[in-house]
Amino acid sequence: MFPEYDIIVVGAGHAGCEAAAAAANLGSKTLLVTMNMQTIAQMSCNPAMGGIAKGQIVREIDAMGGYSGIVTDQSTIQFRMLNRSKGPAMWSPRAQNDRMLFHIKWREMLENTPNLDFYQDMVKGLLVKDGSCYGVVTGLGHEIKAKAVVLTNGTFLNGIVHIGEKQFGGGRMAEKAATGITEQLVELGFESDRLKTGTPPRVDGRSLDYTKMEEQPGDNEIVGFSYKNLERPAQQRSCWITYTNNKVHDILRTGFDRSPMFAGRIDGVGPRYCPSIEDKINRFAERDRHQIFVEPEGWNTVEIYVNGFSTSLPEDVQYDALRTIPGFENAKMFRPGYAIEYDFFPPTQLNYSLETKIIRNLFFAGQINGTTGYEEAACQGLMAGINAHHSARDLAPVILKRSDAYIGVLIDDLISKGTQEPYRMFTSRAEFRTLLRQDNADLRLTALSHGLGLADENRMNRVTEKKNAVEKIRGILKEMNVEPEEVNAWLSELGTATINEKQRAQKMLLRPDVELKDMIRVLPKLKEALGSFDDEFIEQASIQVKYDVYIEKEKELVQRMSQLEELAIPDSFDYKKIASLGNEAREKLTKIRPRTLGQASRISGINPSDVQILMVFMGR
Repeated sequence: MFPEYDIIVVGAGHAGCEAAAAAANLGSKTLLVTMNMQTIAQMSCNPAMGGIAKGQIVREIDAMGGYSGIVTDQSTIQFRMLNRSKGPAMWSPRAQNDRMLFHIKWREMLENTPNLDFYQDMVKGLLVKDGSCYGVVTGLGHEIKAKAVVLTNGTFLNGIVHIGEKQFGGGRMAEKAATGITEQLVELGFESDRLKTGTPPRVDGRSLDYTKMEEQPGDNEIVGFSYKNLERPAQQRSCWITYTNNKVHDILRTGFDRSPMFAGRIDGVGPRYCPSIEDKINRFAERDRHQIFVEPEGWNTVEIYVNGFSTSLPEDVQYDALRTIPGFENAKMFRPGYAIEYDFFPPTQLNYSLETKIIRNLFFAGQINGTTGYEEAACQGLMAGINAHHSARDLAPVILKRSDAYIGVLIDDLISKGTQEPYRMFTSRAEFRTLLRQDNADLRLTALSHGLGLADENRMNRVTEKKNAVEKIRGILKEMNVEPEEVNAWLSELGTATINEKQRAQKMLLRPDVELKDMIRVLPKLKEALGSFDDEFIEQASIQVKYDVYIEKEKELVQRMSQLEELAIPDSFDYKKIASLGNEAREKLTKIRPRTLGQASRISGINPSDVQILMVFMGR
């Protein structure tokens, strides 16, 4: 019934979809197995992509030839560039999406991807022989063989849904859990644990009073995520902001004795940076209100996502508390919020390629590795799909360093440090964030992806055009003189110092309150010289000029840090023989088996003195 595949991807969430697309586009005959073809790429929680640091990841996925940025742009109902008041390293794109359209566009793109087949069934086990995975076993009893398998099971592995005192098996509301895989992997020697996540109630938007809320419109300019020139929506839908109050909190507290979290029925650890509403009012008892974002689910639906009100309290408590929030007095609830507890596998059991250390040709991506968030899952899926393809062809793995991409930071954090709670990406996790901006992801990554055969010729040509244009713009700014009489009136309006003699345009742009787009508006000769360049190219040149000193300093830091990254540790290195290492260091180094001294230095519990000792024993 089934041919032998190059790659089988298990699960069609954000990780699975990117993994399947990457492997298939690279030329591998790929099978995507999902329990429900109608929920491919479903946005299980909030209908949004991007945000702080997450937006950078989506742009990196797009630069690498992935689909997430394209689908996001095609289903956007509102776009905002967050942190515009800060430096470009902190700018983070975020889109509110049409939930149904997002799923439809993803499925359309996958169905139009050559080399990709689909099958609806549950995978209950793996085919393993001599320490290598060669296929899967489905719930209907089919054995499907492949050269490599990628597991992207999301929250479905032995998932349990919690609402108050009620609990039942499920990977999402109204969808059954996946069983069998965890038990087999544990038998094979893997370590597993439990995590928790949650989602808020959904309500009928027609029952809300928006006059009691603060409107949050989208940006005037929709920058988008994909570097392709895609059509942007002509209009946007607003979101709204309201707040809880002490009365809401008091009602929520009446359900604490029936809360699965406080009653101890949930063993898994929840996300620290996206806590439930009951966790927030318990941990931050001194606060008399918490922000609630009222987010539409799409263009043609009245369903509203109540962001900030994630909860697993009993339905009656959720309902009563909701109707005490300003604007929600007459709210009708479509469905209650709930928590879900699921199995994951600590990611220290993986290599940088996301292939498991115990079983060859078996890859993990997404929430199975302890992460939370669509974006974190999608980028892992992309890299797992690339590396599964390479594994099937005995090619070297593709590994992004911390200085290459946020994707590299995420994977290095997981492999080196592991996680005891759902891992979420933040800009603060990236030590080279001046280099890893959302605006230059294409300049950083597209050439690599094009060399692999993933990013197409059009993408590469666009990057080459951008690079050449930025160099030309910088050259013009470096050579053009600006006379006092041309700009002093404008500089006075800005409240910045005027000039007494002519000055290079490049030097003037270094002022923090001077923007290149405004210089072009004020100076006719600059408008004539730069008027033919795309806004994207002008902004990129402006950023490079303004932050050139900081960018160069960060490049020097990368160069110094790379010295440790280049010092490889032999696979056979025996840490237990080094008596001068502490017990914790020996134990963690033996368990994680870092590839380089750089990775060893980032393992939690490894001190600089431990690294020095390793250098001595390695003859350095």
